[in-house]
Amino acid sequence: MRNVKYTDSVTFRCLEHLKETSLDINLVHAGREKCRPSHICAGPRDEYIIHFILSGKGFYSTANGNIYTLSAGQMFLIQPGEPVTYGSDAADPWHYAWIGFSGIRSDAILKQCGFSPKKPVLPSPVHPEDVTDCIDHILDCKSLTFVNELGREAWMLMLFSRLVDSHNKLTKQRAPQGSSYSARVYVELAIEHIKCFYKDGIHVCDIADHIGISRAYLNYAFQKELGMSIQKFLIDFRMHKAASLLVGTADTVKEISMAVGYEDQLTFSKAFKKKFGVSPKYYREHKSTAIHYSEKQLTDNEEDFYY
Repeated sequence: MRNVKYTDSVTFRCLEHLKETSLDINLVHAGREKCRPSHICAGPRDEYIIHFILSGKGFYSTANGNIYTLSAGQMFLIQPGEPVTYGSDAADPWHYAWIGFSGIRSDAILKQCGFSPKKPVLPSPVHPEDVTDCIDHILDCKSLTFVNELGREAWMLMLFSRLVDSHNKLTKQRAPQGSSYSARVYVELAIEHIKCFYKDGIHVCDIADHIGISRAYLNYAFQKELGMSIQKFLIDFRMHKAASLLVGTADTVKEISMAVGYEDQLTFSKAFKKKFGVSPKYYREHKSTAIHYSEKQLTDNEEDFYY
């Protein structure tokens, strides 16, 4: 085993190679980094790692081929043994904090945080300062003493506690009359989930299950806040993404269809024509008219949510 290492610089602070102290849950490493533009990390790891994006942008590519474009306020999970690639944006490189850990309770804790094999990327349910508070306290316990060992474990558990507590509060199912959260909060949570997973062919029931409320209440929230059903919002979101790809890329209609969550190109084309009044092919061939037409479809309220 490699010796424990502590690094502290202007852009990188890290405590790593920590020895195993418990079979239950064990801290392996933690840190913060302001990454260089286009800084790439790749390869499988032996432990679980959660990255919390504090600012900037980047991408995360998983073993099953999914590529996520990420930004501040999101977190992503690396599973042990999974070949992954992630990197900072060239123009707006991310600043993130992370925690690496192992142990037999890891799966249970991650599930309570909202992660699953199909959900490696989530909105962070806690404020960035709550994350950095725990990470910085872990890094401050850098001495290899029993007191510092207990301190590191305590702050690791505090971070998990905050994640689980916040996730439970945000996803607790309540009836409309008794909800302690406004309809807008549920709409915003649903939209964050759509932004992360619209490419995966998610359905309304998947979104409702993720948030932890009924489909009926989720639809009620969208009707109240946006004046449309959750189903219409999901379709419109995909159509606006498709319109951008038609104008901004040379991808085929079939490729764009797959990129916005439609396995069947005919179904996609019908939905696109219903939204914009023209076929995807016509939209691409008449860019200036199509762009003008599509912009007229968005109210100021809708634009805030779609982009």
